Amino acid sequence: MTADQGPEETGTEARPTRDAIVTAAFELFAENGYEGTTVADIVTRAGVGRRSFFRYFPTKEEVVFPDHEGALERMVEFLRQGWQDPDPVHRACEAARLVMQMYAADPEFSVNRYALTRTVPALKAYEKSVVWRYERALASYLEKRFAALPDGGARACAVAAGVVAAHNYGLRSWLRSGALGDVAACVDQALELVRRTWSQAEEPIVVIARSGTPAWRIVQQVEAAQREHTKGTQDHT
Repeated sequence: MTADQGPEETGTEARPTRDAIVTAAFELFAENGYEGTTVADIVTRAGVGRRSFFRYFPTKEEVVFPDHEGALERMVEFLRQGWQDPDPVHRACEAARLVMQMYAADPEFSVNRYALTRTVPALKAYEKSVVWRYERALASYLEKRFAALPDGGARACAVAAGVVAAHNYGLRSWLRSGALGDVAACVDQALELVRRTWSQAEEPIVVIARSGTPAWRIVQQVEAAQREHTKGTQDHT
């Protein structure tokens, strides 16, 4: 067996091998810098073949983000299961929290990765592509939920972008602190702004009118109901 071949791995062996590659990569990034570390260096340190590396990570950039594919899959499934959630904006915010939980599961790794992506342009660009995929998953879910609204497409994109921006603001505040404090509190505080801005708008307003009522009269009734709803919400905050 050559160094390029590597052993065939069963499902039980795959995760330890993958973790060993990530651990070796970050040790070497700390010692030699990202640009000064090659795939050959990583596989030598990890004790695996090149084929094993590329089985898990098609590029060197992807070894820095080993957990995002799984997080994206969980997000998509969570959104799929929430097809009938009465508050789609809240569902989108909860989906974003799955990403936060991924970071919180290993604070030291998350802080080290954040520091690395701040200094390596290629990683910063790759991270943006990862963030876009999360945003696209949220927007796809919301587009379907808002399909009946005249501004459904624009609303879906605006909410998805807002959820991602709020989540990232809270998460990065926590990462910049060195993972001190409660990351959930940081993220939830930011996401609450999105919920307050958009969730209320999705609460249904029902107006009962006789058959043949002029459209302008129905519009007046809807506007009056909206004003009353807004006033009631403000009185309770």
